[in-house]
Amino acid sequence: MAMEADVFDYSKEEDALDVESFQGEKRKLIQPASLKDPKLEKLKQELVDWINKTLKPEHIVVQSLEEDLYDGLVLHHLLSQLAGVNLTVEEIALTSTAQIRKLEIILEELDKRLGLQDCSHVKWNVKLIHNKDLLATIHLLVAMVKCFQPELDLPPNVKVEVVVVEVSRSGIKSDVQTEVLTEDSSNMSSDSHSSTEREDPIEQLLKLEAHKVNTVKKAILHFVNQNMAAMGLQVADMDKQFADGVILLLLIGQLEGFFVPLFDFNLTPVNDSEMLHNVTLALDLLNDSGLQLSTVDPQDIVSQDVAATLKVLYALFKRHKEK
Repeated sequence: MAMEADVFDYSKEEDALDVESFQGEKRKLIQPASLKDPKLEKLKQELVDWINKTLKPEHIVVQSLEEDLYDGLVLHHLLSQLAGVNLTVEEIALTSTAQIRKLEIILEELDKRLGLQDCSHVKWNVKLIHNKDLLATIHLLVAMVKCFQPELDLPPNVKVEVVVVEVSRSGIKSDVQTEVLTEDSSNMSSDSHSSTEREDPIEQLLKLEAHKVNTVKKAILHFVNQNMAAMGLQVADMDKQFADGVILLLLIGQLEGFFVPLFDFNLTPVNDSEMLHNVTLALDLLNDSGLQLSTVDPQDIVSQDVAATLKVLYALFKRHKEK
């Protein structure tokens, strides 16, 4: 089937389709009209903003999804911030060979974290990401948001028209299809119960039998005391001892590898206002480190709310338990 004229226009704009490179493969090209779709533009910008907010502590700034993710540096740091995974890869890969090797390691780990062992269902690969394929890059980032930060509201029902190009010895075949980048809002609302459960495992936990809740609390408390032992501190009552924010700030500094200056918080708070200041500072530090806890109200921790305290400690436990 002959390719449409606008496909040729797209190919010219993108340095032409490399027939030899993609022989025997299928490749998807976003139609030029879809590239100008306001919904797609909004999705791209929100993904850029999400990346920059997540990587703010590392002073990494992304401007373009196509140009800034192909070498693996940004994906490497996202994986580290979101999943607490530190892979043994070179920080800056300058050559194409080094970049591909780095991407292979990162995407293998990412696919595991995303639960995508079956490669036939994966909409990205090393070659596509390294070739700055916008479609594959967006699919990967949307999957990462859904896995690591499901509370983030991406623009719903974003679709693009794509040309599926198949190159073979007999010529080039093409077909126009619709590619879904984010789900329809009605589908998301119909799954609201399961989404809420995924977003808030602690709320779900607290609905279980008391002995199951205590088992989880003991595991988290053991993790906390392991890390506080170096400072000669021990936590016995999770809710009360975290209410003033002091232990929480010391724990965050120990786990995240930085020292919180003593003049930044009240080491011996005597009232709710000073305690609230400490807890608010602690949550701000966690948010700046990429550990989003926007649903936790600092006042709830000061008030010794079990769910709020557990949410914070569970987030730290989840990030650092494999380190």
